[in-house]
Amino acid sequence: MAAKIGSVMQSQGALVMLVVVCSIATIRYEAFLTPENLLNVLRQNSMSGLIALGMTFVILTGGIDLSVGSLLALAGVVAAYLLPNGVFVAVLGAVTVTTLLGLVNGIIIAKAKIQPFIVTLGMMIATRGLALAITDEKSVRIGQTFEDFIYLGRGVIGDFLPVPVLILLIAFAAGWVVLNYTRFGRHVYALGDNDEAARLLGLNISRTTIGVYAISGALAGLAGVILAARLGAGNPVEGVGIELGAIAAVVVGGTLLTGGQGNVLSTLVGVLLLGVIFNIFNLEGQISPWWQPVLRGVILLVVVVIQNRLTKLK
Repeated sequence: MAAKIGSVMQSQGALVMLVVVCSIATIRYEAFLTPENLLNVLRQNSMSGLIALGMTFVILTGGIDLSVGSLLALAGVVAAYLLPNGVFVAVLGAVTVTTLLGLVNGIIIAKAKIQPFIVTLGMMIATRGLALAITDEKSVRIGQTFEDFIYLGRGVIGDFLPVPVLILLIAFAAGWVVLNYTRFGRHVYALGDNDEAARLLGLNISRTTIGVYAISGALAGLAGVILAARLGAGNPVEGVGIELGAIAAVVVGGTLLTGGQGNVLSTLVGVLLLGVIFNIFNLEGQISPWWQPVLRGVILLVVVVIQNRLTKLK
């Protein structure tokens, strides 16, 4: 019985917590359930949600990607520079660059057998330096004339649904299909569950590893494009620490850092849970911005400890 409860809570605990937190917020704050506030929560977390989606693929294989924040910043800068050539070229160029850098991460990890932490840490530092170097440490302004591009970050469909939220939902739907209905998705789970067993079964471990880091890079690039469109500038210092928030959302959602267990829908719940908690901080209005990161860290540690205990019950 304890094992069954532990299994359910490990997989659905974030959803239960989301319902509880939303219920408390609804009672305490009149503004919480207003459409403006809820849409603001979704809009603000759309970029981190895309990063978390890519991180889910990586963590399911037992890896980690620390470079996504720097890739996000580089994508925004590249898009801003390419905009005079058209919106399509700007978006495609930015996402292509970050996808290629994700491929580099995957190739080094898969072929050179170097730990993902070290490889992606090096990529994080190098990419951030590249973004700062090509911009001379300055933001690249995006003029108001590029309305189609700005629409990606600020547009609203039907006076209700923000464009970034729609992109986020489409990305998560695609991720869910890939993980649940494709051979690649099965290989991702197999690699995270037991890489040696997967190798003995004849699975192409290298291809799967390279693939998940390419996906992470692509989604980081897409998030960077949306953020640049929203801010109206490609900023080389954006995205600092966003990789930690993405990892937190994945872990809070129930995906194990050791790999092999979890799904993209639980990550979406984790993104929403953290987003609602941070929204509550703002609605409360009495929590210092300096203390908010402290509370975020405490929440993450508590969730990891609880998940560890629940896993032992299974």
